[in-house]
Amino acid sequence: MSEDGSPAGAATLARQHMSSMGDRWAHVLAVGSLAAKLAAQTRHVPDVVVAAAWLHDIGYAPHVRSSGFHPVDGADFLAARHAPSELVSLVAYHSGAAYEAEERGLAAKLAAFGEPEQTNLDMLTLVDMSTGPTGIRVSVHQRLAEILTRYDTDHPVHRAITRSRESLIESCVRAARLLDLSDEWVFAPV
Repeated sequence: MSEDGSPAGAATLARQHMSSMGDRWAHVLAVGSLAAKLAAQTRHVPDVVVAAAWLHDIGYAPHVRSSGFHPVDGADFLAARHAPSELVSLVAYHSGAAYEAEERGLAAKLAAFGEPEQTNLDMLTLVDMSTGPTGIRVSVHQRLAEILTRYDTDHPVHRAITRSRESLIESCVRAARLLDLSDEWVFAPV
């Protein structure tokens, strides 16, 4: 990754560490590409959000994974590579990670990373939560429902999504409005 945390450097790093990960890579490729497309269409999407879109799931890479909580594992990996602090924070806190950290007893570990700027986090949440696990475009409601079906009700992910659902939707609505996107991004089936 380039020292400046550029989108191109982030895309390269993601490809190096995740391109053999099947559907996980398809999701990351779609999220990164969507963020880049939105950045090209509007001045509101900063490079750090595009870079974070490429790297948000890097903590799933087998050689990056340590705690088993991918936002923290990815943030640790990026911090060790001297990535910009906002990029590290976005990866750490993406898509309601604070709720899941609480469920997993890792809130203190997550808190070691500074919180990202809210508008940046909203935009990252929107591109992540409007992309399905195989890279297809979905509404935020469809994505949240899909996540819940993958996990038993006693799983930390299921509990975290249940608790964070409304705040995730609010985050996505704020981002969609900032980016002049239709409400379909959040509410309508695709």
